[in-house]
Amino acid sequence: MASTANTRPSILRSRTFHMGVAAIFAAVLLYYSLRGIDWRQVWVTLSHAEAKYILVWLAVVTSSLFLRAMRWRVLLSAEQPVPVSTAFWATSAGYFGNNFLPFRAGEVVRTLMISARTGMSKSFVLTTALSERIFDAITLVGIAAIVLLTLPIKPGWFSHAATPFSVIGLVGVLAIILLPRLEPLWASILRKLPIPSLLTERLIGIMEQVLTGIRAFHDARRLFTFMLFTVVIWSCDSITAVLGMYALGLNMSLAVAFLLITGLALGSALPSTPGYVGIYQFVAVSVLVPFGFSKSDAVAYIVLFQGLQFAHTAFWGLIALAKNRGISLSRAAAISGPA
Repeated sequence: MASTANTRPSILRSRTFHMGVAAIFAAVLLYYSLRGIDWRQVWVTLSHAEAKYILVWLAVVTSSLFLRAMRWRVLLSAEQPVPVSTAFWATSAGYFGNNFLPFRAGEVVRTLMISARTGMSKSFVLTTALSERIFDAITLVGIAAIVLLTLPIKPGWFSHAATPFSVIGLVGVLAIILLPRLEPLWASILRKLPIPSLLTERLIGIMEQVLTGIRAFHDARRLFTFMLFTVVIWSCDSITAVLGMYALGLNMSLAVAFLLITGLALGSALPSTPGYVGIYQFVAVSVLVPFGFSKSDAVAYIVLFQGLQFAHTAFWGLIALAKNRGISLSRAAAISGPA
């Protein structure tokens, strides 16, 4: 009991430190992104947003959310079939958590929801959720590399950032391929650790569930289906980026839209405040300005994007949480926070 009581203050300090770092990071990026902005022009641009394009945006982004739930079912089916409605509400709650809670707690929210509904191991479900993120990063880096080859203008930070993200993506691919194949080795290492046998068996059980989640990609049919969903999902997201520009009376090519959503998605992996405030502004300004957009237009676009995103995820996420009253956002944030 004393050990637990002594641990809590250190956990709280760690979380406070990480949130402080994220807040400072966001403030620096906001300063860089917003200096010299003509706020009157931002307001004028936003005030002329056309509702018809916003309605289409909402329809497409809701379709994308549904497709993400269907894609996740593909991985979860490695353990057992999951109803479409269960996957959709869990996915909705997860995106709501990621937008409004720190430490990407949404991944824990949707894990708890699926586990509670199906009885599947939390380790397995969380591994499939995180594997999705790794696969998305790999896909986006590949898309960005192809798009950059076709564009005469290349945002400086983006072309430089593509290299480390490519390395991370390659490591992720190798992990997905190799880790399950070395299961006997991991079990042998755990059994040699100087820890109680009961704890050893528990760790081996968790490891087996984690590797089962990774092994979901080893089935050729499942992998092909997952990849097909991924292509459609990110194509939908690019279309929503273009629709957001149309709503503001601006035009953006699909190639630039792919670059923008790639930057936003990869940027969301960095330490951030809830809602990715600061990071999204920096990505929008640094990607769009080299292609002829003013900083004011870039900021107007990202303000509209974040506002719509907040409203959309809150709408579906709150419904999902109302349907699953046993899931606590505070518990998910506590679990996902750094120790």
